[in-house]
Amino acid sequence: MTPLEVVAVLMAIAYLLLAIRENIWCWFCAGVSTAIYVRLFFEARLYMESGLNAFYFAMAVYGWYVWYSGRNDGRERPVVRWPAATHAAAIVAVLVASLASGYLLGTRTGAVYPYVDSLTTWSAIWATFLVARKVLENWWYWLVIDVASVFIYWSRELELTAGLFVLYVVMIPFGIVSWTRSYREAAA
Repeated sequence: MTPLEVVAVLMAIAYLLLAIRENIWCWFCAGVSTAIYVRLFFEARLYMESGLNAFYFAMAVYGWYVWYSGRNDGRERPVVRWPAATHAAAIVAVLVASLASGYLLGTRTGAVYPYVDSLTTWSAIWATFLVARKVLENWWYWLVIDVASVFIYWSRELELTAGLFVLYVVMIPFGIVSWTRSYREAAA
């Protein structure tokens, strides 16, 4: 555990708490946390996770823009749902991308857990896009991703980060409830 990991974890917790409340400042916290994690994961030889956090940083900027520009008459951008067919197509794409990058990482680098690392990475890319678009189903993706991530981080001696993801798993039901309520209110 390093001081940088502590800051990254604290900002990541702030991100999730603010995201559950649909507060735009979640994206600032995400930017700080992910910038730190790019370095930490690279040093842990979790190359897909490092690259993912570079993507997260870009998505923090995008998420801020989408949520800010999605305001209408002083109201926040509403939570929406996407069709099951969209999610099915995305899952197939994630699996294909994970197999390809897992194979490349497994045969050409010293990556640890190349297939699991790839699967959580490609899944998180999709789930992050869903958060930025305020799609309700994002929480279900995160539940699976975060459970797998606990194992990865713990095994790479990133115990504090593994603990963060345990906390995420505990907090996800609150996100589901909060965003479902918001979705129903907007639909009414």
